[in-house]
Amino acid sequence: MQRPIIVIDREKCNGCGKCVTACVEGALQLVDGKAVLVKEDYCDGLSACIGDCPTGALRIEQREAPPFTAPHPPPTPAPAVCPGMQVRMGGGRPAMAPAPLEGPAGQAISSELRQWPVQLHLVPPGAPFLRGRELLLLNACGAVASADVHWRFIRGRAVLVACPKLSRQDDIRDKLAAIFAAAQPPAVVVARMEVPCCRALTAAACAAALQAGLPELPIREMQINLNGDVVPG
Repeated sequence: MQRPIIVIDREKCNGCGKCVTACVEGALQLVDGKAVLVKEDYCDGLSACIGDCPTGALRIEQREAPPFTAPHPPPTPAPAVCPGMQVRMGGGRPAMAPAPLEGPAGQAISSELRQWPVQLHLVPPGAPFLRGRELLLLNACGAVASADVHWRFIRGRAVLVACPKLSRQDDIRDKLAAIFAAAQPPAVVVARMEVPCCRALTAAACAAALQAGLPELPIREMQINLNGDVVPG
């Protein structure tokens, strides 16, 4: 049957995930950092998702599509904001007393950090600690959420910390492209939180590699959930 249905321009999509959370029917998902219409029969054609798209990647077109079928059982209402912005406590772990601030000099656990600065926008593209090194692009929340960050992610890598919620994705992409072009890294690891908004960090890294003329640059994504655990896969 002919009916209105959503169409997504992959070139314009920045992977922010706002349309996914706006779609109460669950017709949209993020796949490889891009919004995708995964269930045409779940799309009601009412365009609630369009107003949440910051790049204009979504539009409605009239075309042949399966009849609209409301999901059964109805999905849990989508949050109004990215799950990473929702207030939560504990994550199932018991509260603990504050650690004592006084103690012996030095560190109980050694830091793997071998550079400064670490904030993406403060790191000069020509910094010597970047050249020829595997790079870690770490989202700001992940640096605090995971106790494994130093030994699993930072060890042996140059570190760039960024947040797609607090910086424009174009700015992140352009700075990464300048760093990739100057440093010629052998590989990039993106360690990010397992929430839709953080997918934009991976999308920015992939776009930056193309902009820097390095389309074959290996980029691996690792995810950290809201409890701080590294997600298998």
